[in-house]
Amino acid sequence: MAASVGNVVEWFDWYTYTFLATTLATQVFPKSANNDLVPLLATYVVFAVGFVMRPLGGLVVGAFADRFGRKSAMTFTIILMGVGSLLLAVTPTYAAAGVFGPIVLVVARLIQGLSVGGEFAAATTFLVESAPPGRRGLFSSFQYVSTTIGQLLASGLAAVLASTLVEADMNSYGWRIPFVVGAVISVVGLWIRKGADETSHVAGEIQKGEAERPRLFDFFRHYPRQALLIIGITIAGTVAYYTWTSFLPTYAQITVKFPKADSLLIGTISLLFFMVLQPLVGILSDRIGRKPVLITFGLGFTLLPVPLLGLLSNSFASLLIIQCIGMLFLSGFTAISAAVNSESFPTRVRASGAGFPYSLTVGLFGGTAPLIGTAFIEAKNPGAFPWYMSALALVSTLVYIFALKETKDQPLS
Repeated sequence: MAASVGNVVEWFDWYTYTFLATTLATQVFPKSANNDLVPLLATYVVFAVGFVMRPLGGLVVGAFADRFGRKSAMTFTIILMGVGSLLLAVTPTYAAAGVFGPIVLVVARLIQGLSVGGEFAAATTFLVESAPPGRRGLFSSFQYVSTTIGQLLASGLAAVLASTLVEADMNSYGWRIPFVVGAVISVVGLWIRKGADETSHVAGEIQKGEAERPRLFDFFRHYPRQALLIIGITIAGTVAYYTWTSFLPTYAQITVKFPKADSLLIGTISLLFFMVLQPLVGILSDRIGRKPVLITFGLGFTLLPVPLLGLLSNSFASLLIIQCIGMLFLSGFTAISAAVNSESFPTRVRASGAGFPYSLTVGLFGGTAPLIGTAFIEAKNPGAFPWYMSALALVSTLVYIFALKETKDQPLS
């Protein structure tokens, strides 16, 4: 509950921005006289800016979690996310405050990026360390169960607002409502996390002077292979995740003129399907291993993006089927990434070791996926984007096959 409920709050706030990207673009950024895509590109640049802070959050908050405990770090991250959400709620429009509006937006996303990067480092290690033997895959899956619940709440609320408010009201005040909700429920997550039990015995030993305090980059000094391995594991997963769960509705709106309300509804339905898959795939990995599950995911996203996105049309069934097929394969990465990352490092440097390489890769490849996809569309070549996804998926698939060792039966120190 402590990890999952707090994580719901974190990701509700984070994804609300994504689902309201097209509305934010018209309100916070000036419209180009020649191109309607310019404000949307600017919005996704700010989306990517938030990811710039994620590696810093993974490093700094991860080191904090290794030194002072997972619970303290998770308390810090949820406070940060609430502050960032509140700032987004009060961001002035470009018409009202000029360039001050985009500045406030960037600051809010920087705060949220720091929070989300730290959240992964602390909450995922907390989850995996809480698991009994033979159940780390199942416990790991709740990282993305809770992430998806937060995303569902964001998507659902955005869909309700888009379908019930006229465009003028949505542009005026409707887009602020989800950010206010996010700031309020951050308090609930903070309250729940205060009742959590600490899982890291090393943090207690450090505080008592019985163990040496880990330095900031100890995970890389002593475990460079593991740190590089996590980067290779994550490249395909993060591009596929942010494309299929966040950018695909916008991609459909732009490329095939898909109705906004319908694309948000389909996103919500497919996310429900995705959430149900997580614990099932986590249990599967506890039985057959992490490696075959990751290879299945990698091969799927090496071969499928080009034909799937090539079949995209403005029919409801088309987008729903494409999104659900992608979600099915994507769960092979999301359900077990927390377990694989945490199993790669000892307790003393687990949070920073798992958090920084993962967040760095997410920032470089996941955070830029919507921006690159939109840029391909702007360049009149939307078909290049699925080839880009497939190429990166191939890189990770080779890592899964040739560099990854099976960790499901490995004791967690």
